[in-house]
Amino acid sequence: MNKVAVSRIQIAKSDILNALDQGVPVLKLSDLKMLLSNQRSFWRLAKSTTTQDFIEFLKKQGKLREYHFPFPHRKETRYVWGEQPLLNILQTLRPNSYFSHYTAMRMHGLTEQIPKTIYINHEQHLKSQSSGALEQTNIDTAFSRQPRISNNVIEFEGNRIYLLNGKNTGQLGVINEPMNDEEGQQVLVRVTGVERTLIDITVRPVYSGGVYEVLKAFTLAKEQVSVNALISMLKKINHIYPYHQAIGFYLERAGYRSSLLDLVRRLPIEYDFYLDNKMQDMEYVKAWQLYIPKGL
Repeated sequence: MNKVAVSRIQIAKSDILNALDQGVPVLKLSDLKMLLSNQRSFWRLAKSTTTQDFIEFLKKQGKLREYHFPFPHRKETRYVWGEQPLLNILQTLRPNSYFSHYTAMRMHGLTEQIPKTIYINHEQHLKSQSSGALEQTNIDTAFSRQPRISNNVIEFEGNRIYLLNGKNTGQLGVINEPMNDEEGQQVLVRVTGVERTLIDITVRPVYSGGVYEVLKAFTLAKEQVSVNALISMLKKINHIYPYHQAIGFYLERAGYRSSLLDLVRRLPIEYDFYLDNKMQDMEYVKAWQLYIPKGL
């Protein structure tokens, strides 16, 4: 900036910092551009003051921090005013995104582990679903392969962060809840509720610590979960594969009441199914027509 521009922005410093103090704490570049454009006249800033000049001023004279999230599918940059929990920042990466899988398990107390991986889900646009009937050979082939794992992942400040592009469910079972992060800070988060979390981790154990952790989650969820609501939600999501057989197994193995298991037994069991992809040593649970890892 030239001397005139520097002088004018310094004169307006208190007004500028006050505006940031009263605004949202996590901003995109477009937010800062709009702020500068809307307030340039009021702050009497020189026309030569660019958005980058404005950002550098806020970094040096204020509390602005710049964070880069170089996701392979689309890089993101966020500008944060002051101290903010990481979860608050991550929630702004995509509109209407929410925490899921292992991260949701941790938030709901459904794991005793402290995962260093964070899962954020952003739903796909609504697509027409295939109405073709399932075939046993197709199920066998699909689950004989390694599970598909998103490559939209980065390492950030000691965490691995996945930005998932999940099935469109109309954000079914997503709630807004205050949760404590790993530093003990309370954060208002969008996260899958307990029932939706149990469904998601059954479908994608690879994002949930594996099938042993999923079974543990069902056990820890006993006092929180409504099995009736879970089954109703599962029907609405309408997955292609018969995940109710896996859910029934988890509920039974975790010691849920027989009356609750009956809610799952009412659903048709027409195929042999698999608890996980590419299992090596398997055993067959006849009641649920389900292959599971031997010894689970």
